[in-house]
Amino acid sequence: MKRPKLRKASKRVSCSKRYKIQKKVREHTRKLRKEANKKGVSKRVKKDPGVPSSAPFKEEVLREAEQRRIQIEEEKAKKRQVKIEERAQKRKKEKEDAKKDADPQAKRARQDEAWQLTEKKAGPDKNSKQYLCSELNKVINASDVVIEVLDARDPMGCRCPQLEEAVLQSDGKKKLLFVLSKIDLVPKENVERWIQSLQLEFPVVAFKASTLIRDKTVQAKRRRIDPSNDVLDRSRGAACFGNNCLTELITRFAANTQSETTLKVGVVGFPNVGKSSLINTMKGVLACNAGEQRGITKSMQEVHILKNVKLVDSPGVLASPSNPPACMALRSLQVEEGQESVLEAVRTLLKQCDKHQIMLQYNVPDFRNSLEFLTLFAKKRGYLQKGGIPNTEQAATAFLTELTGAKLSYHCKPQEKHSLPAYMSEAVAAEMKSGWDLDYLKTGNEETLKGVKFPNQASSISFTSKGPTAGLLSVGDVSEDKAGTVATEGEKQNDEPDKTAEESEAPERPQTTSLPKKQAHVQFQSVPIDISLSAASTTDDAYDFNTDFK
Repeated sequence: MKRPKLRKASKRVSCSKRYKIQKKVREHTRKLRKEANKKGVSKRVKKDPGVPSSAPFKEEVLREAEQRRIQIEEEKAKKRQVKIEERAQKRKKEKEDAKKDADPQAKRARQDEAWQLTEKKAGPDKNSKQYLCSELNKVINASDVVIEVLDARDPMGCRCPQLEEAVLQSDGKKKLLFVLSKIDLVPKENVERWIQSLQLEFPVVAFKASTLIRDKTVQAKRRRIDPSNDVLDRSRGAACFGNNCLTELITRFAANTQSETTLKVGVVGFPNVGKSSLINTMKGVLACNAGEQRGITKSMQEVHILKNVKLVDSPGVLASPSNPPACMALRSLQVEEGQESVLEAVRTLLKQCDKHQIMLQYNVPDFRNSLEFLTLFAKKRGYLQKGGIPNTEQAATAFLTELTGAKLSYHCKPQEKHSLPAYMSEAVAAEMKSGWDLDYLKTGNEETLKGVKFPNQASSISFTSKGPTAGLLSVGDVSEDKAGTVATEGEKQNDEPDKTAEESEAPERPQTTSLPKKQAHVQFQSVPIDISLSAASTTDDAYDFNTDFK
């Protein structure tokens, strides 16, 4: 109780309460003492009484005890010395191991041993070129019909002569079929011309895959839109065209062969042309992994679509390093493997596109080089770093993804005069077309082209194709030359216009014998400009500072 005019309360308690506390403490200590006695635990340590003086031979007993004590101490010192020596040897061994790690040969040997152990445990490396080529050869050898998927935006660039020649020369009379994928990204007139051009060699099927196929295990979300409203319920990505035509064509071919075994249809092509999407669309389920990233499929995969028809998915064909830089940027996996930067790939591809159509497509002002375009593109999309600096690398990645994925619309013009390749002949072309229902194929393509919504010719970017892309079917075909060593002189001249702003603003030098090289700077512009007229128009409106008004 705190009394008035006192800072602290009194600690005094009543006598009855104090006695009660003391009693409980005594009982508690008594209880602890009893438990200790039961367990045989004593708090007091008994003192060694030593050797009594009346004991006989007291001196001898003390002498023996001292000798025993000295012996125990010596044994402890020996054990301590042994531990010190062991630690010294351990340190010495660690130093020797560190020296061995510094030795490159020993380090390489250990890495090889570790790689061999991991390879035995985890199996072959699925990212290696040898493994991908072997899987592709497995698909070709196991297939009765080979479907080469071609991107409709650049069908000639998606063709692999080595692959087609391997299919034609293989035993068993395999059939080769072309499938034009992503036709919804190309003008209708361009698709029709490509079908007419390619069907002179092999049968061609126009196809548009569905991009919204989901796995059966994933439950669909509830729709807020009324399912009776077909306009709102059906989206452009969910619609697929050419699926019924291709399925019926393969079914009729399997019926004509009259074989009891299952017909295996191998789906091959370069990365990101739509192989896995084609299989998923025909199956109706997400059977193969597909996406915007290139090179997702690493091994062959068999998918049953009908009772007697089986589709075989394959990894993408590896592009040979001897191809032009534009082909390597589109068809190879150099960017994903880190062999080429994204900025360099975009710089190469921009030279193949029409500059004015790129400006209209992305709504950017006039640009002088690829770096300036990526800067404007990054600002337009909001790809900014700290401090508002445009992230050109992110912009380059987005542009390359749209160019190789199923988003950007561009087209290539087919050749006016079609000529058969060296490994083809009219007899071989007629043999490849035998067994297929060509009349049904023609009507099926016409129905497909009627249903697809094509972009306008003006909204599609014109792209300059570099022709067929050389592929690798075995690791031994890889040449030591790097990509781009066989580039033409025109490509080398086109590399010169892509300069920085500082170089473009530099003053012109006097005319020398190297004047034709400077004229190559105008080749980057897609539309020719009359320099004489433009110069005359600028000089007429220019102000003459030499005029003296008085």
